[in-house]
Amino acid sequence: MIEQYLGIQTDYIVIGLAAFAIVLLILVIVQAARISKLQKRYAQFMQGKDGASLEDTLIKKLEKVEELDQKNELNEAKIDKLNRDLEQCFQKVGLLKYDALDEMGGKLSFALTMLDEKNNGFIINSVHSREGSYSYIKEIIDGNSIIGLSPEEDKALSMALNGTDE
Repeated sequence: MIEQYLGIQTDYIVIGLAAFAIVLLILVIVQAARISKLQKRYAQFMQGKDGASLEDTLIKKLEKVEELDQKNELNEAKIDKLNRDLEQCFQKVGLLKYDALDEMGGKLSFALTMLDEKNNGFIINSVHSREGSYSYIKEIIDGNSIIGLSPEEDKALSMALNGTDE
């Protein structure tokens, strides 16, 4: 009867349905294997844990992350303060030892320059002679002195500004 209406033999319909059932059976077996694998992984993950202990572990980890964030913010604030403080510290130094008088040896006189990040600071010049030692200080603002500099003081200032030894 069906053969008359559709023009198809029932044998082909049965074979087609059997093939479709086999394909579905294979898909069910593949999915069962995947589910089994997932169950094993889940069991391994949850080994020794229940839902409450897993939740406690997650809460502890989140609290630890928050604590680390707070400490990080505190450290960043401290670093910013240190950087601001360093701007005013002497960071650049120039030292030149020299003989103030030709008859004296040993380079007992010196010019010492100390500058901060903005090239503000001072030059100390100590001149040693047979009669005694004399010290002079000159203020440096933006890498310049209002008072004239001796060649030795100028060289010590240049050393500090350029970061060189000579």
